[in-house]
Amino acid sequence: MALCWTTVVFEGFDIVALSASIPHLLDSAYLGMTALDATSIATFSLVGVGLGAVLIGPASDKYGRRVPILVCVLVFSIFTLVFPLMPNIAMLVVVRFIAGLAIGGCMPVAITMMQEAAADDARAHSSTITMTGYHVGAVLASLLAIVAAGHWTWLFYSGGALGLLLLPIMYFKLPETHAAGLAAHGDPVPQARIRDLFSGGTARSTIGLWIGAFMGLLLVYGMNTWLPQLIRGAGYNVADSLVLLLVLNVGAIAGLLLGGRIADARGIEGTTMFWFGSAAVLLVLLSIRMENQWVLNLVVLVTGAFVFCAQVLIYGFVGYAYPRHLVGTGMGMVAGVGRLGAIVGPGLTGLLVASGHAYPYGFYLFGAAAVLGLLATSLIRKPVRATEAVQPEPVAAQ
Repeated sequence: MALCWTTVVFEGFDIVALSASIPHLLDSAYLGMTALDATSIATFSLVGVGLGAVLIGPASDKYGRRVPILVCVLVFSIFTLVFPLMPNIAMLVVVRFIAGLAIGGCMPVAITMMQEAAADDARAHSSTITMTGYHVGAVLASLLAIVAAGHWTWLFYSGGALGLLLLPIMYFKLPETHAAGLAAHGDPVPQARIRDLFSGGTARSTIGLWIGAFMGLLLVYGMNTWLPQLIRGAGYNVADSLVLLLVLNVGAIAGLLLGGRIADARGIEGTTMFWFGSAAVLLVLLSIRMENQWVLNLVVLVTGAFVFCAQVLIYGFVGYAYPRHLVGTGMGMVAGVGRLGAIVGPGLTGLLVASGHAYPYGFYLFGAAAVLGLLATSLIRKPVRATEAVQPEPVAAQ
């Protein structure tokens, strides 16, 4: 649990490290960087994350969870360390793309391992607990950005170094959960295929999960990448924007600790819909400039609690919606398709920033995405009972 959680910390640290660095890179015109250049770096990074998530699912179902996640941590750490050393914008894009491939593979495997280790009626909570790591990483990056001021390179050197320090501990201590979990009772393990996600009555749920993940990650990455710029567009200074990024992710941690337990106890479908709906209201509220800093901090805190937990509850659905032998593939595809939202969110918001219309229209964009996430959740069929969800499908006699 501790190692899976720590692995997810790196993704949160990574995305906020880039977000917090962008204002300094643009203000100093680093390597001649423009807003469109910054958008390209963020976008190609997320393209890599999406591809990594899609590729890791089938691989982890076929070969196990442990080796793929170790390789991903190694590659991510190296390419994060070398990012500030690149001599031009093109190389910055390439390095971020490769780092994205690796970081994209970490989170789906980590959540899958946590769900396999969790009790049958605690899959949503296991997902939200794991994803608190993302926001702890985001908080750490926000704090370091405040302390480092304009020294943005510190963020990338720290993230890469921490990954390399964690790697030997993972190598010696991280157990394999896949084989033991699937070979129960001596039954053969069915081969997981992507097309199986659309058979056996799961097609509608798969579509709902994919759309919900798309909208959820559009919100998460759009806000974590561009919130400092959106806040600056509203007339706040850089220091205030970094504090609000910190507050946003503190709220996310609180929401995740609460939301998963409520979803497991009260029903994951209704809880997820309520979370998306509340996020939509709060995001539109943020489009109104607030003169009182304490009121603004409170609204941002509560917004973080709903926005980020809504997205993670979609992951919690996966453990209930699919039989166990499909969970790795299902999680990888939900994360991978969702990463398209992670690309579109920063991309569209970056275009609004470049055109000078980020405030208030960025918040309207996020509010609309939350409404669509709510509608997508309503498509997902009620999850099967936990005892049914974890059993492999029977294999026909030869």
